[in-house]
Amino acid sequence: MKLRPLYDRVLVKRIDSEEKTKGGLYIPDSAKEKPLEGEIVAAGKGRFNDKGELRPISVKVGDRVLFAKYAETEVKIEGESYLLLREDDLLGVIEK
Repeated sequence: MKLRPLYDRVLVKRIDSEEKTKGGLYIPDSAKEKPLEGEIVAAGKGRFNDKGELRPISVKVGDRVLFAKYAETEVKIEGESYLLLREDDLLGVIEK
């Protein structure tokens, strides 16, 4: 099954946080905070403005992004967890 986001929505795969601290201590799953970082796996075509013109989305598949807390809608596709977000909920693109 494939999911193609509509309009200005993006499908994001959350990037897992570190398993242990810099000091070498392992962090149990119950104590981990969900990371607000992910990778774009699919993106919609964009949003229509007031004039009816399509404004393309500014991120592309493969971009690593930061997103706002509590903005996501979690979806499961073939047993994998993904997040569905609006482009407005993205805070920035992480460049290497």
